Amino acid sequence: MDQYLLYGDIGGTKTLLRSAVIKNEKAQLHFEHRYDSREYGDFDSILEDFLQRSGCQPVAVCLAVAGPIVDQQVHLTNLPWMISAPALAEKFQIPAVKIVNDFEGTAASIEILPQDDLVVLQAGKPSASAMRVVLGAGTGMGVAWLIKRGQYYEPLATEAGHVDFAPTSAIQIELLKYLMTKYQRVSIERLLSGQGLTHIFNFLQADAEAGSHLKSIALDGDDGATVTRLAFEHQYPLALQALELFSGIYGAYAGDLALAGLCRGGVYIAGGIAPRIIQILQQSGFIEAFCNKGRYSGLVCKIPVYVVMNPKAGLLGAGLLAQRMLHPPALSLTE
Repeated sequence: MDQYLLYGDIGGTKTLLRSAVIKNEKAQLHFEHRYDSREYGDFDSILEDFLQRSGCQPVAVCLAVAGPIVDQQVHLTNLPWMISAPALAEKFQIPAVKIVNDFEGTAASIEILPQDDLVVLQAGKPSASAMRVVLGAGTGMGVAWLIKRGQYYEPLATEAGHVDFAPTSAIQIELLKYLMTKYQRVSIERLLSGQGLTHIFNFLQADAEAGSHLKSIALDGDDGATVTRLAFEHQYPLALQALELFSGIYGAYAGDLALAGLCRGGVYIAGGIAPRIIQILQQSGFIEAFCNKGRYSGLVCKIPVYVVMNPKAGLLGAGLLAQRMLHPPALSLTE
């Protein structure tokens, strides 16, 4: 009888689930489906629908979820969902269920992503077996470390996306002051996310309107896609400026993480936003901010920096972790 794995990437915007069948000690793609997360009141409804659609009963499930994991339970950061691994195992009669942070899944994928899925921002001088960090702006800001243990890298979840925003220029200081009128505390996620890009655009627009009769473009909430569209399709100056400011903040923060973990093995920029603004990240602002670390500039200039272009990296990483639940650490995943 065939054995099936089920794995998923679950976020505030979308939920992507995939099943794989084990054949000849390899996990082969069986079925995949995408869900709009906000259309469902809980994850159980999605899983029930997927099991019906796929017609499989998995022996192991690994879910990469956007939120902090405590005792194999998670309250999603940007959705009113609570997911419990033991409860899912009992309700759906699944022998093994594991929940990891969404960026643990993304980080795990780094081992299996082909070079074609990576865009080099800084070649650096990679150090074998050294620490790595994976970060990415999307609905929120996710961060995970990768530590070499034995033959494989082990992903470690963090909530480093919620550390304080540290401005590095006069305009960033003014941006911080602007956001402090809206929030008691300004975390880096308030800037490096879809909502953050909206904040940056609105800040620049408010500054440009001062003393002028310009008509504003009303953006609210997570409207980062509109900012990128205004920039790339219409060459709207304030939108282009917002992306450049976003890129500088992103680079400085990535450099801070590289220092915090001495990540000589590489810094990987993932998440939904980076691939969409790759031409902005490839300009000088990102790497200049990344390397601008005073006495430690020489160190960070030697650290490789990549952009992860594969939108399913988190799903692939969850699949790798699901395989290791069955027969650690031998199986390989094929499409």
